[in-house]
Amino acid sequence: MEVHKELSKNLEYLNERLGIDVSFDVLVREIKVAGKDAALVFLDGLIKDKETQALMSHLLSIERGSLAPNIVKKLMEQQLPYFDVSVVGDLEEAIEAILSGPLILLIDGMDKAVVLDVRQYPTRSIDEPDLERVTRGARDGFVETGLQNVNLIRRRLRDPGLRFEAMKIGRRSATDVFIGYVDDIADPDMVAELKKRLTAIETSALPMGTKNLEEYLFGTKINPFPVVRFTERPDVTVAHLLEGHVVVITDTTPAVMIVPATAWHFTQHAEDYFNNPVVGTYIRWLRFGALAMSFLLTPVWLALAQNRSNLPPSLQFIGPKGTASVPLFLQFVLLELAVDITRMAFIHTPNALSTSLGLVAAILLGDFAVQVGLFVPETILYQAITAIAFFAIPNYEFAMAIRLFRLMILLLTGLFSYWGLALGTAVTFLVMVLTKSLGLPYMWPLLPLHWPSLKRLLIRYPVPNVATRPPFTVDSDAKRVRSKESMPPSKDEAALPAALGVASQTNKVRRGRRARRLGKSKTGDDNA
Repeated sequence: MEVHKELSKNLEYLNERLGIDVSFDVLVREIKVAGKDAALVFLDGLIKDKETQALMSHLLSIERGSLAPNIVKKLMEQQLPYFDVSVVGDLEEAIEAILSGPLILLIDGMDKAVVLDVRQYPTRSIDEPDLERVTRGARDGFVETGLQNVNLIRRRLRDPGLRFEAMKIGRRSATDVFIGYVDDIADPDMVAELKKRLTAIETSALPMGTKNLEEYLFGTKINPFPVVRFTERPDVTVAHLLEGHVVVITDTTPAVMIVPATAWHFTQHAEDYFNNPVVGTYIRWLRFGALAMSFLLTPVWLALAQNRSNLPPSLQFIGPKGTASVPLFLQFVLLELAVDITRMAFIHTPNALSTSLGLVAAILLGDFAVQVGLFVPETILYQAITAIAFFAIPNYEFAMAIRLFRLMILLLTGLFSYWGLALGTAVTFLVMVLTKSLGLPYMWPLLPLHWPSLKRLLIRYPVPNVATRPPFTVDSDAKRVRSKESMPPSKDEAALPAALGVASQTNKVRRGRRARRLGKSKTGDDNA
């Protein structure tokens, strides 16, 4: 409905749509502006008090007749001492603005509504993220306010090419979503594809923020492996932006979605880059080892223990030293479920009782289970090592996917021994190979093989030695800036066979160039 020149009709429509007489937090402040009846409509608690009072004081001081004849033009150019002001001609747009936080000004005789963005969202202080702590480095993390998260990124990346495009998703929630990328680095086809998917979303609301948005963008699948990376650290986000990735920021969510993502992104952590390159490489290898233990330690031990008689003398120590009433593979399955139940219990337990719960869980799962003959000590030991390795994986979603596949492999190994172990491992590997994130293969740069990028993944190189960007960036800024003292490009930048193309199917020229770059580029996804 268009804004009517009669103020009373506008207020009547707003009352019908917003329930002004019913909702206590929808307020209307009727005033006089230049001798004309006017009204300010806003949500209580979402506006800045001092700025609003100053605007009201100025509006009340406008002399009678000073806005005639062109009331909208004179009001905007001469009488509104505020920087974030816009005009809308539709009452539905005005309602959307009110529900987002700004206030609107309606004046009798004016067929436009003035939107004054004096909103102030309730927000918590900026703290270090719990899931991505570092021993050194920045301590700030994202919060639930989308605009504040954008500011945290711009504070670190003062690039004129940095773009943040805004859109609203959800008919009822009208959730603000921002797409961030560096214009001359990110692939435009990738950005266009992401915007196309966002525009196609039809839903009433995004109550769970970014997680709901991820499922709409990439579909709800049986495959548990995450195809996007979530981070709560602004420095990690900036590192990915400079590598050509695209980020999606959802208002009300203290985490940023990064796409595309490969399996190796979930093994990287900011801690690697806040240490000496040698130390960072050591930490990275330890993390790879923890990932391997979390995935295969218990199934491999179970397969060897089931075939203990065929082991060479040097491996005869493998296997239980005692007996239990529960089969070995079932012991591991029960322990897996018990660890998950304990983890969920810790989430729902008040902090004051969490220590007591930990002691009870340790005694019940450990000492008592062995004493009554349900478990053997070896199964508890190896399950404990696996649990510790699980928490060494930086990404929670990826670690949970590994846990589910490990549970599958345990069941297959218990039923079919070595054959079950091989089958479960092959199925897991096949699922990862077939998974893609916005067209980027999940196992790249291992499959398809791109040795320069894989080498950067395995070794934490000094940042000045990383000369080029990943192959899925655009041609205009594929190379990083080298210092005058840096070494010339190494032979790793020599031509290699084309390995991969991730461009749009409709852009054959860019697809061919990117396919060549994925075989020639010096560096890979060596992100924090």
